Formats: sequence, C-alpha cells, structure tokens
Amino acid sequence: MESIVSFKSLWATTLLAAALGLSACSPAVDPDVKARQDSMKSWSDATGIMEDMIDNPNTFDVELFQDQAAFLAEDAASPWSHFKSQEAMGNTTEAVWVNAGAFEAEADQFEQAAHELNAAAQTATVVEEVAPAFNDVKASCKSCHTDFKVRRD
Repeated sequence: MESIVSFKSLWATTLLAAALGLSACSPAVDPDVKARQDSMKSWSDATGIMEDMIDNPNTFDVELFQDQAAFLAEDAASPWSHFKSQEAMGNTTEAVWVNAGAFEAEADQFEQAAHELNAAAQTATVVEEVAPAFNDVKASCKSCHTDFKVRRD
C-alpha cells in the first residue's frame, strides 16, 4: 500500500514539475497587450449584452442597456495608451504604427460613437432609440479591425 501511495506522490510531483516547466517556457504576455485585450474584452461583453437586446427588442432592459452604454463611454479611451510600443504587437498589424494617424482617427471615431451611444441610451425608452447609435459603434469596431487587427481565418 505504501508503494502505491509513494508512486502516486511521485507521479503527482512529476506532473506538477512538468507543468511548471512548460509554463516557464511559454512567453509572458506583454502588459500593454494584456491591458488593451482586457479592455476590449470588456467592450465585447458590453456590446454583446446590448446587441442581444437590439436583436430581440422584447428583451430590452433600458437600465441594463444604459449601464452598458455608460461603461463603454467611460472606458472608450482606456486602451489607446497601450499601443505605444511596437514591441507589444499582440494581435495588431504593423499598420498601427506605420499608419498611426489613421489608427488615432479610428480610435477617436470609436470614442465619439461610444459617447453618442451613451447619450442616446440615457434618454431612451425603446430599443429603436438606441439602435442607430449602437450600429455606429459596431461599424467603428469593424472599421478599425479591418486594417489594424490580424485576421484569423
């Protein structure tokens, strides 16, 4: 019985050591890449909630929509400072740095669209009052991703 316990302990220790060894070999995520990915993941979550309501108007919850739109407007400027170093490529194309003016214009357009969505949401009573502004936010995301995000096929 002791030999089985010892074998299990040895096996568990070996697996743990292997896992730690592999994690030490994997590259660390750059803090700038992580910060902007975290922010954009939060945007995706918020827009997903809002899009569900746009697609299914009978589920429109004005307060929830307002909260998500307010969050998006408040966070709209947060990731752009994390695109300063070309060393932190992540899922971006070189165009972020090569065509920085166009990238900054896309960022400004997104921020404006997010603020316009928030303004519409704060006075909305029905989904039709926010749908056009929401579609502008989606179009802004898509437009930026077209030139500045690596495509995964």
